[in-house]
Order: sequence, then structure tokens, then C-alpha cells
Amino acid sequence: MALVLNQEQEMLRDSAMVFLRENAPVSQLRKLRDSRDETGFSRELWQSFAEMGFTGVLIPEAYGGLALGQVEAGAIMESIGRNLSAVPFFSTAVVAASLLARHGNDDQKQKYLKKIADGTIVMALAVDESSKHQPQRQALRAVPGGSGFRLNGAKTFVVDGHVADTLIVAARTSGAEGDQGGISLFLVDRKAPGVNVERTVMVDAHNAARISFSEVDVSSGAVVGKPGQGWSVLDDTLDIGRIALAAELLGIADAAFERTLDYLKERKQFGKIIGEFQALQHRAAHLYSEIEITRSLVLRGQQMLDERDSGAAAMVSAAKARAGATALLAVQEGVQMHGGIGMTDEFDIGFFMKRQRVAQELLGDANFHADRWARLSTY
Repeated sequence: MALVLNQEQEMLRDSAMVFLRENAPVSQLRKLRDSRDETGFSRELWQSFAEMGFTGVLIPEAYGGLALGQVEAGAIMESIGRNLSAVPFFSTAVVAASLLARHGNDDQKQKYLKKIADGTIVMALAVDESSKHQPQRQALRAVPGGSGFRLNGAKTFVVDGHVADTLIVAARTSGAEGDQGGISLFLVDRKAPGVNVERTVMVDAHNAARISFSEVDVSSGAVVGKPGQGWSVLDDTLDIGRIALAAELLGIADAAFERTLDYLKERKQFGKIIGEFQALQHRAAHLYSEIEITRSLVLRGQQMLDERDSGAAAMVSAAKARAGATALLAVQEGVQMHGGIGMTDEFDIGFFMKRQRVAQELLGDANFHADRWARLSTY
């Protein structure tokens, strides 16, 4: 399959780019940060996002969606990365929507997917319990009892968890911490008795949450998939989230590179435009090459997920690791080639550096995915 977008995918990408550039640019994120907005995004913007059809990109048509795939979702994520747009698209329309569309039962699909598509619900995946991504290490316990289960434990780094209407919680119903077997996934109302949410503002001005569960009762109908057999569901969903983050990191790298090029063309030193200096030209050319290689790798990972290819997991890890490294190079070069002003809050380049750092850590950093690729790859 060709490693280029088709005409329809390009149109979707361009539509998302224009919409976000006009309605959710970096300046909006700066405003949300400075005002310490409690929600962390604009509800009105999210509704407009839904009206554009973006929230339903991974939802079947029967539930009000567009029934598209990871390539199309990635085009939107790339646009989000280029503009640093503060919207719960990743947590709700990518991760939650994919999990429910692929693995939810009919009742769960009816209850949640239409609401995701029309922008009336926000959802969040609660999986990590430590500072590093370790999805198999689930200590939060779900003990059977009555007509369902009782949850006790805590989660951290829950993206959009502070405003999510419903949480998707990974918990252990059997086995030891670190086992793949015995993991179950539960749909939990954020406002249910025993759920305590602490909002955390990340370094990139986006929001996440620390959430504790104390004697939280959930019904058996809240289980996604089969109890104790949730690892394959979780692993599949995490890969969808990972390739989406890789696309966002690609957008971050692209935007940082473009801003740096513009600065190289206008900044004068010693009577010359600094872009005329060969050393800076070499650095810019090298960065361009790295971004284009990463673009192909990310697109191939998206295609393989859409094709349900058996090698998709390894490709996703390769794409996530590479995208994180490339975006890191892009923002570092951006700050350095902007000179001293690159370190000031007045210039937006620092926002891209901060978001790159967070997006790289989410769902596994480069080291996590390099190790995972080595274990999964057949190349």
C-alpha cells in the first residue's frame, strides 16, 4: 500500500487543519493556561468539533459516526499537534470510541457511541498506576460481590479524567500484579460514590487527573468484554492510542520545523539572513529528512492497524518511538535556532517543546517502545 494519503484523507486533514487553526490555535491554549481554566478546553469548541463530524471518525455509521479508520483519525491528531489544540479528541473519540466500537456489547455501544459522536460525553481511560507506563502492572482490585464488582485502588495520569463523564478503568479481578491474565475493564461513572478525582495540570498546560477508588460498586453490565480476559482488549486499544499520539507528535514536529524555517528566513545577524548560513541549512535539511521518514512510519502503522495486520503492534511501537525522537529533535532545534528568545514564554516554540515531552511519555516513551518492538518484531 502506498505511503501517501488518498484524496479523501487529504481533504479531511485539510478540513481539520483549517478548523483548528481558526478556532483552536496555540493562542487559545495560552489563554486557557493563563486563566487557569478548570475544564481545560472549550465546551463550545468541542460541540463544534462534533458538528464537523470529527468526533465520529472511528464510530460505525449505525451509531452516528463516519466509520473511518486510524489513517483518518491520525490526520486529525496531526492537525491537533500542529496547533496544540486543547480538545478531548484523543481520550474520547480515539481511545474510548475505539474500545467500545471494537469490544463493547450492544447495550454499551448504544449508550455511549452516539453520545461520543454528537459531542455530549467525555470519556477517559484509567490504566497507569505509576509515573511510567506499565499496562500489565494492575494493582487496582475488582472483587466480585452482589450483582457486580467492588473497586479499590488508584490511577494516575488519566488524560481528561477530571472532566470525564465516564471512566474506563483497568482493574485486576484475579492473578498477581504483572500478569496479563486476570485484567478486566470497567465503565465507571466519575461521580459514583467512592470515586475521588484530583485534577492535575501538566507541564504542557493540558489536564489530567489522579483518581482513587474506595469501595466503588459497579454492575456486571459495566464490564467491557469478559471478566479476567481484558488484556487483549486493553492492548488493542492502547495501540490505537499510541499511533494517534505518534501522529500528534508528527504534527508537533512539523509545526516546530515550519516556525523555525520562518524564523531562519527573517532573522538577520552580521548583516545576513541567518538562513543563509550553511551550518543552519544542514541542520534544517537533516530535520526535514527525519520528519519525512517518521511520516512514512506513522502512516504505515495506521494502515496496518486498519488492516488488522498481525505485525501491527510492532509497527506501532516503532512509530511511537520514532515520532517521539523526531519531535524531540524538532523542538530542540527550534529552540536553539530561535536563540535566546526561544527560551522565553513570549514565543510559542516553548509550548511545542512542553507538549512533545508529555506526548512522548503518554502510553510509553521511546525506551518502552524500543524494548516492545524488539520483543514483537519478526524483522
